[in-house]
Amino acid sequence: WSPSYGLLTSSSDQLLQSKLFYKRSNECLNIADCKENACWGYEKHCNSSNRLFLTRCSEPAQPWAHSMEAKHELFWRQADFGYVKDVVDSVMKLCKPLQKGDSSLRCSSNERFCIAHHLYIDFRRFDEIANREKASHESGRFKENMFEPGEIGGKCKFDGSLHKQQGEHKSPLQSWFAELESFTSLDFKPDSGKHCDRIFDSPVVFMKLDAGVSLYHHFCDFYNLYTSFHANNTFSDDVTIIMWDTSYSPYGELFEDAWQPFTKRPRLRISDFAGQRVCFKDVMFPLLPRMRGGLYYNTYVVPGCEHSAMMEAFSEFMLRELGVEQDEFNADKVRVSLLARDTKYRNIINQDELVRAMKTVSFLDVQVVVYKYKAMSFIQQLKHSYNSDLFIGMHGSGLTHSLFLPDWAAVFELHNTGDDRCYHDLARQRGVQYQTWENENKVFPEDEGHHPTLGAHKKFTNYAFDIEEFMRIIMRLADDVLSRKRAWKKPEPLLRDEL
Repeated sequence: WSPSYGLLTSSSDQLLQSKLFYKRSNECLNIADCKENACWGYEKHCNSSNRLFLTRCSEPAQPWAHSMEAKHELFWRQADFGYVKDVVDSVMKLCKPLQKGDSSLRCSSNERFCIAHHLYIDFRRFDEIANREKASHESGRFKENMFEPGEIGGKCKFDGSLHKQQGEHKSPLQSWFAELESFTSLDFKPDSGKHCDRIFDSPVVFMKLDAGVSLYHHFCDFYNLYTSFHANNTFSDDVTIIMWDTSYSPYGELFEDAWQPFTKRPRLRISDFAGQRVCFKDVMFPLLPRMRGGLYYNTYVVPGCEHSAMMEAFSEFMLRELGVEQDEFNADKVRVSLLARDTKYRNIINQDELVRAMKTVSFLDVQVVVYKYKAMSFIQQLKHSYNSDLFIGMHGSGLTHSLFLPDWAAVFELHNTGDDRCYHDLARQRGVQYQTWENENKVFPEDEGHHPTLGAHKKFTNYAFDIEEFMRIIMRLADDVLSRKRAWKKPEPLLRDEL
């Protein structure tokens, strides 16, 4: 974004605010050198020995890599700041300014992440597009062929041939190619009332959002937005976020609080500009929630590796900005949270018996929680999760809270209902211990399950669990948690003069 916009902070500033830097500072022989050389890992000046790197990998390296060092590097590029580095390194100039103050457009490969300056968009035909019957392959929210030539573009030299080569990932939640497909080199600079009915002088972020009623899918939006700020090397909450939705349909949003770390301005929709020509000084088209080999969802994660510094940094960023703190705790107690479901399926039939069994153990502090947005705000949910040592739940989006558990915690996906990678991969990217049910002879489904169209399905029934087997797993996890909890040391902020 434009250097003249003075409210931005760099990614290095974010690092020095982070507890992750304080963790690393414990290894420093010279604090000043650590501060001077600290980097996330994707910056051009960053030496690999100074980057924030928390990954742990187990043997063997093959067949995924030729050495353990290469296996660590593979995970770093798949699920850590190495992913951001690859995005940044792939950025190309699609529209070059010919003189100072002209427009520009830069995008990563397949136009999955783009930055534009002095962008012109003509929304005068929006109603026509919104009311147009969608094609068989289209989503009503993300209609293609929205613009004619001249309706989106800037005053710059456009490389149309290079642009057309980026269409391989054209899909609503995988790239921005469809939205930028008709980008045109204009003969005017989009910065005056003559061509603009509305002008945005401060930064704008366009977002195509996944399901806002699912914690799992919606947080894929937030995680990719966070990593996009890294890719752009700027952070600010004084930006305008505009939902790119080619319909007037309402968007279901259950996690309103989660926007607070990213913007203090009202969020808008492109439908708000129907009938207008709008000019934008600085625009980000961020990474999207369902990219091929993307982040969080569809992430390729090499087996045997865990703990992404980027995932932990995101977790810390959200908790810090939302004011969620760790309470004082007893290192000899395990705070157990069992997440109960208030749904038709995947309920725990003998939940009361399991809870009573856990409560017979003196060092287990057991609570049953129901995370319903009308009864418990999202920030309250985060606070409870962040103050849980052992988090238990059936397969479902509530297990996304594994992102916000403390470092020493464990998550117990009581039954994965046949989806064995989803929350396992999420937990190991965050770096917390993961466990699921082990003995299928000691779990008792209510019936075969009844999917509305697919017939028998493990996700569409309820389950009872053998109490003795349940407690065997609980006690093992509790021992692991206590061991880590007792060894944990609170990161001490560096003194101001040390920074």
